[in-house]
Amino acid sequence: MLQSQLMRLIILTLLAAFAAFAQKVTVEFDQAANFSRYNTFAIRDGKLSSRSPALNSELVKKRIDADIERYLTARGLTMVPGPSDLNVRYRLGSARKVELEQYPAGWRGWGTRVVRVPYAEGTLVIDLRDPTTHSLVWRAIASVEKSDATKIEGKLDDMVRKSLDKYPPKPK
Repeated sequence: MLQSQLMRLIILTLLAAFAAFAQKVTVEFDQAANFSRYNTFAIRDGKLSSRSPALNSELVKKRIDADIERYLTARGLTMVPGPSDLNVRYRLGSARKVELEQYPAGWRGWGTRVVRVPYAEGTLVIDLRDPTTHSLVWRAIASVEKSDATKIEGKLDDMVRKSLDKYPPKPK
């Protein structure tokens, strides 16, 4: 009886761990935009807002810039220093959160033990704007939940890649 409860607890913990570190990417875009006319891009503004020094540094900003350049170039766009067809803006933020987890405890597992588990949630928003109309034409929001700041920093490349893999949007 106790072994089966322990096995269920281990399985649930493993499933929660896999789901906890999953990245979620959502994309929105302007249905009326003609994405075939966009050939060049420029990274205009990047903002980092995190209390963690692992995420709020000039090195992280340079890394995100390089990742955006690499993945958009792989999509057929050319980075230019001056006027461009698309202006890229991004924001990276993180928030600290605490979750309560309950475990069986006590004699024969009849009691409950409550543990406070701190974690961070990180979100990267990448916007592509048309400078001629000053409108947002494409946006990706990548988020990582239930991690710590250093793990979020390690997943930035993956967050940028998964976001920009969805550019240009498929015509419907």
